Amino acid sequence: MLRVTATLLRHRHRLRHHIRLNSTSPSPPPHYHLPLNHPTYLIWSSNTSLGKTLVSTGISASFLLQPPPPASHSTKLFYLKPLQTGFPSDSDSRFVFSKLASLSLRLRVPLSVSNSVLRSSLPRSGTRENIGMRDLNFLEEKVVTTAAAELSCKTLFAWEAAISPHLAAERENAPVEDSVVLKMVEQCLREEMECGSETNLLCLVETAGGVASPGPSGSLQCDLYRPFRLPGVLVGDGRLGGISGTIAAYESLKLRGYDVAAVVFEDHGLVNEVPLTSYLRNKVPVLVLPPVPKDPSDDLIDWFVESDGVFKALKEVMVSAYVERVERLNGMAKQAGEVFWWPFTQHKLVPEETVTVIDSRCGENFSVYKGSGNDSITQQFDACASWWTQAPDPAFQAELAREMGYTAARFGHVMFPENVYEPALKCAELLLDGVGKGWASRIYFSDNGSTAIEIALKMAFRKFCVDHETLLEFSEGRDEEKHIVVKVLALRGSYHGDTLGAMEAQAPSPYTGFLQQPWYTGRGLFLDPPTVFLSNGAWNLSLPESFSEITPEEYGTFSTRDEIFDKSRDTSMLATIYSTYVSKQLQEYSGITQSAHVGALIIEPVIHGAGGMHMVDPLFQRVLVNECRNRKIPVIFDEVFTGFWRLGVETTAELLGCKPDIACFAKLMTGGMIPLAVTLATDAVFDSFSGDSKLEALLHGHSYSAHAMGCSTAAKAIEWFKDPETNHNIIPQEGILRELWDEELVQQISCHSAVQRVVVLGTLFALELKVDASNSGYASLYAKSLLQMLREDGIFMRPLGNVVYLMCGPCTSPEICRELLSKLYKRLGEFNRA
Repeated sequence: MLRVTATLLRHRHRLRHHIRLNSTSPSPPPHYHLPLNHPTYLIWSSNTSLGKTLVSTGISASFLLQPPPPASHSTKLFYLKPLQTGFPSDSDSRFVFSKLASLSLRLRVPLSVSNSVLRSSLPRSGTRENIGMRDLNFLEEKVVTTAAAELSCKTLFAWEAAISPHLAAERENAPVEDSVVLKMVEQCLREEMECGSETNLLCLVETAGGVASPGPSGSLQCDLYRPFRLPGVLVGDGRLGGISGTIAAYESLKLRGYDVAAVVFEDHGLVNEVPLTSYLRNKVPVLVLPPVPKDPSDDLIDWFVESDGVFKALKEVMVSAYVERVERLNGMAKQAGEVFWWPFTQHKLVPEETVTVIDSRCGENFSVYKGSGNDSITQQFDACASWWTQAPDPAFQAELAREMGYTAARFGHVMFPENVYEPALKCAELLLDGVGKGWASRIYFSDNGSTAIEIALKMAFRKFCVDHETLLEFSEGRDEEKHIVVKVLALRGSYHGDTLGAMEAQAPSPYTGFLQQPWYTGRGLFLDPPTVFLSNGAWNLSLPESFSEITPEEYGTFSTRDEIFDKSRDTSMLATIYSTYVSKQLQEYSGITQSAHVGALIIEPVIHGAGGMHMVDPLFQRVLVNECRNRKIPVIFDEVFTGFWRLGVETTAELLGCKPDIACFAKLMTGGMIPLAVTLATDAVFDSFSGDSKLEALLHGHSYSAHAMGCSTAAKAIEWFKDPETNHNIIPQEGILRELWDEELVQQISCHSAVQRVVVLGTLFALELKVDASNSGYASLYAKSLLQMLREDGIFMRPLGNVVYLMCGPCTSPEICRELLSKLYKRLGEFNRA
């Protein structure tokens, strides 16, 4: 706000804390690490020119110009302005610097002050041409040796034009990427936080313009700073129309997951605080500053003195909110262990210090709180894709949040039977034109994958009974002496959910034992499947003991993964062997259990997820489908895990080269933002429930069937994933994802002495660690130390026993995937030596 003179600019001083910058933008950091041992706040504004810098100055004065602290402590405020335009005529950091210097003299409180500008687009001396962003390294300071308080002001990037940063960056040929801004902010805050517990420190990061004003790359600032999710103070508008603008700014911040500690604005005599306080339901303090003098010659010192009470109250709100946040974060792990019952978790094996405290999520990264006296927020890549559901990058996350907010406001929740509303209809249309294209005609909505499977089984069994009329007669009680049992054909190692019916459709496993499910009987014919894996740089086929008469020379290995899915294999000798085996198994089963009939085939196409990330030979599954079709046995594809680009295609039917009668989808369908599941079916399956009585209908449903928020989120995700404009991994002509995992690194890992096998496809990379038989399987803790190493590297992983995996989203860049593999490969070496 005050002019920095040309003379001052020509005298560049060495910075006490010089930050070295590369001439080119660095690649995006894998994660950010922000200390939390002192309060840090973003200063937002609902629009430009509403007094953000006045508020920053007032907070600084109330914090620094107090009675001296104890002799052993000092007080410091760090003011950071990442983006400044109109420079040097306007310099917000210099305004804070100069006003605090004047106020300290007025109030007779010793204060050391400094102001620095690191980079600017200003032309070099003697030229008028802008040559881009360059080091400026300007510093001015006033050191008072007796002062126990210090103000440090810093501007990171400054442009000459007094316009929005994105326009100034383009006009002055001085672009700055978001990642560079974030890395600089992180570095500055970390340097300041190193002052230790003896210093009473407060950090303010003041944004430029309004909440949604673009940064230099064009990203909205509310999106630009979102990875940090720093709490904020919102400077509102006390003028006519200011209520609307302030609420809109507040909603924009809340919709992105920011915490707003307080709203403050200048009094214009319109009492805007009353409706704002009512709107915020007294949960967010609304503070009102005295009118700011309009006389340009007024140095505002008297105004700051007059406003001291308001700024002290604001400072107390900020400090109190910080203390409450840290106390809550510090206590969460202990309280969680006392009140939660975590799924798939043995609590005796989870000490308090190993509980991950997640403050928030931004795109594919958790923001994880680290306590133990060194409080900080650090980012970890979610390599579990939050248990196989998540997909959004930060932009997609914000888009889905907006969609969910709109739908919740428009519909809330409405019951589904005999009703129609736009989100459900649009979602159904997209499903039938996408994963169900060419075979499905009906969509049955439910709430999660396991219930979608239960519905699919009911559909399949009814279809089987209708197709085999004699069985239908028995079921109707026409022959009460005979009892008909309908079972499934399924594969060992498959997993179809936790509900009782879904568990009956899977072979015995750690999930179905007596301790887990005393009612379990296993209602099916369960076959051992051939599997495919990468080892020592080659793709290998592993046949179960049922095929022991076949020698490896008869089926060999595969030179590439694509060969595994080549449909020319259908005419191979192995296909004939598979067909003969399946046919024999079905015939023998029918002969042994004459009252039991295989009424459905259910498979996880290509990948068995919870069963250990095994890749099933697609030829074998294709043969299974064909054999069942020949016997009028309905086919169910369980794509709850594998569907919607998880394996590089929208539906795994494209990989198998055959269609189901019924298919189940969930998880990635909504981008992982909200639970929703669907069961797709053919006309023939639907018609098997048609009749004159309601008792012939499918009597199954949930209160939240086809809930509007889930349907609208799914519709948005389905469109986003397949649009090359939003998903840069899509190969438009082929309708598949490009290869995400670096082939060379994959090969190296497959050759590692610690690795038994590797499976890589689409968004999934998995490996099985070599262990003794006694240390393998789901209960194995062998991978624990490896996962701890990777968490230190910023990768959050959760194993399946001695199987560890990396899972990304359909939109994740190959560069990020390569970085994940590189860290894994490095840690495998250390793990193997341990």
